[in-house]
Amino acid sequence: MNYPVVGEHVLGTVQGNWWSRRRRRDDVPSLPPGAVYVFRVGGNYRQFPEGMVFDPSHADVLDASSVSLVDTRARMVEVERTVPSVSEADHFMVRASFACQVTDPTVVARQGIIDVTVPLRAYLAGDSELPRVSAGHRVEEVNAVRREVSHRMTAYSAIVTPRVAGMSVEFVSAEVHASDDLRNWEQKLRDERRSQELLRGQRDFETQDTQRIAELLSQGSDYADAFGITRNRIDVAQAAARIHRTTDEDSARRNRAAEEDRAHARAREIADAQMRRDTVLTLLRQMGATDDYVDYHQVLEQVLRDGGGSAVPAVEPGPGRPGPDGPRRLNSGTDRPHDGFVKDEDDLLD
Repeated sequence: MNYPVVGEHVLGTVQGNWWSRRRRRDDVPSLPPGAVYVFRVGGNYRQFPEGMVFDPSHADVLDASSVSLVDTRARMVEVERTVPSVSEADHFMVRASFACQVTDPTVVARQGIIDVTVPLRAYLAGDSELPRVSAGHRVEEVNAVRREVSHRMTAYSAIVTPRVAGMSVEFVSAEVHASDDLRNWEQKLRDERRSQELLRGQRDFETQDTQRIAELLSQGSDYADAFGITRNRIDVAQAAARIHRTTDEDSARRNRAAEEDRAHARAREIADAQMRRDTVLTLLRQMGATDDYVDYHQVLEQVLRDGGGSAVPAVEPGPGRPGPDGPRRLNSGTDRPHDGFVKDEDDLLD
């Protein structure tokens, strides 16, 4: 840090010219803002009058062997010192701030204070009680160390004021930082925690959006189309055409389903009628194979009544006719009908 002396230059001897009685120096460096010239003339340091236009023919300028450029502006200067923690592997970094300003440029130039942090670091290192303040704390307890160090530095600067020749120095504040390794570790944990929170928030938003979209879809395609129209994602004409096409498809689907139901009902009716006919024929063949008398009229009526068909008119039971309990069978003995009665359906073919 080049402060307060921002530059030092050796000057050569100025020789006079036979054609000019007045000598001038042209090897003086330009002066930066906020700085003043301090010339070394013999064994003395003399400041060029402040506020005066620089005169290269000034006596001090012509006789000077060197020049110093001294910054006189007020500056905030920071110096650092490491102090131990309870662990030998970690330490704290104390950063003290001082307000500095040059009060006597000639003294500063004579002392050659090119870097003011050198005497300030020596001042900060002179406090032997400062390491004891932090030695009893872990590196994670940096906030507690920061408070104690601030109190200690305030008391120390009040008792032992910082002194730099030709300058006014005042203690301003002290900051305490953890080691770089711990700071990098904490930053890594912080960044990871933030990324996890961000990811968790994104997933929560996605879940909420998914639930909201599911609720919209559960209310029907018309509601979903209306929502898309409000978000300018769906064109009104396209939505209307799709709704009309969907309505036609639903109507055609219902018509096909109704036709299939009617066809299935007709097929079942045909199958039931065929099954009843087959049952009647089978029963008649079985009855015709016996020698007993069979009243086919009563059999047909009973089959139609059991199968759900139309019944034929009932016939009063009489001699040789079936009663209410079913077809009446006649034995080949006394109950046999007269000789002229047809025995069974096979006699019809004779």
